[in-house]
Amino acid sequence: MSQKHQVSKAIRSTLVLWVITAFIYPLLMLVLGQVAFSGQANGSLIKNSQGVIIGSALIGQSFTSEKYFWGRPSTTNYSTVNTKKDEADILKTGVSGASNLAPSNPALLERINGNEGEINRLKKAGVQPTADLVYTSGSSLDPHITPEGAKVQIARVAKARGIQPKQLETLISQHTDGRFLGIFGEPGVNVLKLNLSLDKMK
Repeated sequence: MSQKHQVSKAIRSTLVLWVITAFIYPLLMLVLGQVAFSGQANGSLIKNSQGVIIGSALIGQSFTSEKYFWGRPSTTNYSTVNTKKDEADILKTGVSGASNLAPSNPALLERINGNEGEINRLKKAGVQPTADLVYTSGSSLDPHITPEGAKVQIARVAKARGIQPKQLETLISQHTDGRFLGIFGEPGVNVLKLNLSLDKMK
C-alpha cells in the first residue's frame, strides 16, 4: 500500500470524523434536547400566571419580604447587583462560586455571627437558624433549601399573610423534591416555586 494512499485514507477519515463530531452529533443532541427535554434544554424557566418569565428552577433568587420563604444566603447575591458590605471583594465577581473563606476568616464570622449577620437576622424574624439558612452553597446559586429550613419559617410567613400554618405545611410537602432515583442527594424545596405557589393561594 503506497504512502499516497495512506495519506489519502487518513485525510478522508479525519474529514468524516470531523463532520460527525462537529455537525451531526451536536445537531442530533440539539434536536433530541428540544424534543425530549425542551424545558431543561431551554434553562428550566419558570413563568408566572401572566406567562412572564420570572426566573429559572436552577438558580435561586433573593427574597427579603416577610411574606415569602427565604432561600440560602449567596456570596454573589445570585449574580445580581449587591450593595452589601463586601470586604473580601467577593460580590464584585458577579459569577457562581463559593467565598473560599476559611472558618476563622473575620469577614465570614461577621457575615454569620455579626450584629447584621445571618443568625441574628433569622432570630429577629423569629426563625430558628438552620445550616442551609445560614451558610451559602458551593455555587452560591442553589435554588433549594431543606424541608426543615422551610418549616422553621412557617410561623413568620403565616403571620405576614394571615393564613393557617397547616396550609403552608401542605404547600411545603407538595414542593419537596425527593432524592434522585430514591437514593442520591437529599430532599429539597425549590424556594422560587414554593413562593410562586404561595402567591397563587387565596
